[in-house]
Amino acid sequence: MSRENRTHYEVLRIAVTADQQEIKIAYRRAVRTAHPDHGGSSEEFRRVSEAYQTLSDPDLRKAYDRAYAPASASASAGSSSRAPQPGAANNSARDLPIFVPPFGATSPALLSLEQASRQIHGAPRKHRRSLFGAQAKLVREARSIELIQQQILNRFPAARLLNGLVSPVDNSYLDHAVLMGYRLALVGSMMVPEGAYRWNGSTLVHGSRGIEPPKLLSAVHAMGRLFPECTVSGWVVVQSPGGNPYEPVIDYTRGSEPDGGQGLNLVGAARLGRELGSFLASGETPNVVDLQVLSRLLGGMY
Repeated sequence: MSRENRTHYEVLRIAVTADQQEIKIAYRRAVRTAHPDHGGSSEEFRRVSEAYQTLSDPDLRKAYDRAYAPASASASAGSSSRAPQPGAANNSARDLPIFVPPFGATSPALLSLEQASRQIHGAPRKHRRSLFGAQAKLVREARSIELIQQQILNRFPAARLLNGLVSPVDNSYLDHAVLMGYRLALVGSMMVPEGAYRWNGSTLVHGSRGIEPPKLLSAVHAMGRLFPECTVSGWVVVQSPGGNPYEPVIDYTRGSEPDGGQGLNLVGAARLGRELGSFLASGETPNVVDLQVLSRLLGGMY
């Protein structure tokens, strides 16, 4: 990334999880080299001051993080080296992760090795609704986490699950996001009684009744704009109250099958690993963990 399009965290050379003491120390260190009286430039001194003013204020930092610390679209698109190239050795979805940029590089680490190596970040968030509604949502989200861990994380070492991201659309919370290489899946869930259903691409139909899925597409489109280097897709996991992965039974109308396309992809629990896994693993560099993308997503959780 060019010096003009660095995030505030990169200007101060700290991780997105830095605490207030670390921010203060980093600011003092940066000022010593950025100040014009010490050989720096007025422009760099301005960037350092702006970064500190934003990150040292909890409210300003929260607003900045919830915007996923965006750089310009052109800079973001070219910020990741996207290495290794397709067809290169050690480029399988089942291979060990390759961190970009690699740890030990001359640039400051965006995340610690421990943070970057962790496959699950965050947990289901409590929602300010009725006790019954909140509990049902927590059950769905906990089941989805378990399914993603069993069917995705255990198969693909570079996959990273983030729970409770802030939606860039309305500041509500997104249930889950799975990042793998340069593919990002936003995942929601719904619970319906066992039985036979038909999915037409927008509504889940049971007899004469239509059930609307979670509204994810606006968040998918917004994330696509914030992360142009990634292919972003929306997924809904349909669960049954009893936890049977083969219920409900879902039939798809022509053109509504889950394929990672621009529409909403809806799957039952038993098919999640196959369909979502296929979308994630078919990217160009599925075993890459891009630290800039991951750190910006993590910023939306703090």
